[in-house]
Amino acid sequence: MNEQLPLECGSTVGGQTPCATGNAPDCPLTCAEVCALHPGEQIPPIDLAEAQARFEREAVHGVCDTGRYRLRYYIWGEGPPLLFVHGAGDSCRSFVLPISRLSAHFRCIAYDLPSGFGDGARLRHCTHDHLVADLWALLDRLEVRQSYVHGSSFGSTIVLRAMHEHPERLPRGILQGGFAHRPLHRAERFLSFWGRFLPGSMATVPLREKALLKTTGQEFGRSSPGVWKYFLECSGSARVSAFAHQACVLNEVDLRPILPAIRQPMLIVCGELDRVVPRVHDEMLIQGLPNAGRVVIEGCGHLPSYTHPEILAAVVRQFLTPPAR
Repeated sequence: MNEQLPLECGSTVGGQTPCATGNAPDCPLTCAEVCALHPGEQIPPIDLAEAQARFEREAVHGVCDTGRYRLRYYIWGEGPPLLFVHGAGDSCRSFVLPISRLSAHFRCIAYDLPSGFGDGARLRHCTHDHLVADLWALLDRLEVRQSYVHGSSFGSTIVLRAMHEHPERLPRGILQGGFAHRPLHRAERFLSFWGRFLPGSMATVPLREKALLKTTGQEFGRSSPGVWKYFLECSGSARVSAFAHQACVLNEVDLRPILPAIRQPMLIVCGELDRVVPRVHDEMLIQGLPNAGRVVIEGCGHLPSYTHPEILAAVVRQFLTPPAR
């Protein structure tokens, strides 16, 4: 796998034409060089129904027994392996839209984190170290010695720790809505602690859709109504207890000390309107990681895999594709 980092400064991606602007003052690349990383033409939209139909026809599903739980995964596409790790309270199906395009270039692998519902996981005994070990168990089961890796939100912490443990196996990574340290507020800690004991799925939480509309709804404005419904279905299938446990684990994670030792090329993908992970967190990653670049998607919140999958796929593909000689 090529190790040359094609992006070394901040850039902004907006609308349907991702073109980079706003170079960092000390960036060695000119704006024209950065803009060359992104297509100048309009990016064709991804149709949800078509992507779902292709997913049902083309994706290969499997189960890996990690020793802690029965990890459900799917593989879609051909090419260099690209592993996806989803965020808290979501599922591996959250990546179906961008993977529908990336599958033409990569062997995309996505899996579900432990939920305790039908997978045999004992959540109260599941630590962050276990989540990282499960990632390796899947790659070993699939006999994948090297893989690109994409971590979304809480999944970014699993990716960071894995890249630190075995840099030779994960030569390049993408962190979307990522962070190294995000302690919970007092009310969040209280709700997360007691939420571990609640039954049912997130879809049963009172006023859930109203709260989501307030925090993320406006970013879905450019999407078809079906995408909002698909997001509610994917995130609603998560167990309340699993989401609460992931939040408790998140509260204890602090990866800031290991960031300088993660020297692989990294791409930080941020949403301009992200209310879940404020910009201070991606700035922490940029300052701490020695070989990282940043892309900010204009008009996007915390969920580009749903709201801006075309741009996300284009940025990921070009970051992972060696430049033409």
